[in-house]
Amino acid sequence: MRRREFIAVLAGGAAEAWAAPLRIASAQKASPTHIGFISGIDERGAGDFLAALRDGLSAEGYREPDTLYLDAHYADNAIERVPTFVAELEQRRVALIVTHAAATPVVVKTPRKVPVVYEYSADPVAAGIAADLAHPLFDATGITLMRAELNGRRLELLHEIMPDVHRVAVIANPLHAGEKGEQDNLETKAKDLGIDIRFFATPNRAELDRALDAIGVDPPQALVAFSEGFVVENREYIVNFAMSRRLPVVSGWAVMAKAGALLTYGPRLIETYRRTAYFVDRILKGARPAELPIEQPTALELVINLQSARTLGIIIPPAVVAGADRVIE
Repeated sequence: MRRREFIAVLAGGAAEAWAAPLRIASAQKASPTHIGFISGIDERGAGDFLAALRDGLSAEGYREPDTLYLDAHYADNAIERVPTFVAELEQRRVALIVTHAAATPVVVKTPRKVPVVYEYSADPVAAGIAADLAHPLFDATGITLMRAELNGRRLELLHEIMPDVHRVAVIANPLHAGEKGEQDNLETKAKDLGIDIRFFATPNRAELDRALDAIGVDPPQALVAFSEGFVVENREYIVNFAMSRRLPVVSGWAVMAKAGALLTYGPRLIETYRRTAYFVDRILKGARPAELPIEQPTALELVINLQSARTLGIIIPPAVVAGADRVIE
């Protein structure tokens, strides 16, 4: 082989060696990780969750549009649409599906080939999607917001603020998996505190109206609202009713305090939402959902609405205010 031909061959080989990683990098850039997202509610209602998920994924190194494509679907409370969304996302060959709210048990139980990560306000064991928190089922895992024992602490806080309280009404959605455990916990604490509680089942707006009518006829001294999607969706309606009858409202999520509830004690939702990105990243890197135990939130917050307290003529003890993570003036 002539010298110039030999040099050309070497140059061509070197060029090919340099070109190969460039082609790989280009292919990677052209094919971001495709993740499906299904919400049981509408786009506006799912906004905080989706923003927190994106933030969490960004912290894990996934950034739109370069390395992540998030394919979002919203059921607008028509849960019967969810299986169709699952099928569509599988046809698009997503790597996994993230879901939250009421869509969660439907997505998890719908036959599919891709894994699922969820954020679920209810109890996954009671919903039949986990044997226990350490053993998720159906190739799906994630986070549950439910910690039934927090209901007792909320009642304790109410009692610290209003030591004379002895009659409390509770609105609870019987369709919310795990609600029975929440009731049991609250009843135990109420007995210890000498408080009589009365439960009102509110699975839909008609039943909520009937419950509030009954509460209005025979008013308690306070109203406890269990934390779940239906209550949050109707938070202003519930709080406005209670305030018009000078009833303090106690609940679990800060969004209720922002709407006028006297206090809330429960998980920091945005931090909990961001945590779903951890599960997504682990699964994308090869972990199986069955290997990842379901988590409960550990970051909790007490939010007190002093404006509502003043409107109701309630004086919050300084020690309770000092212990609050946030105070709404």
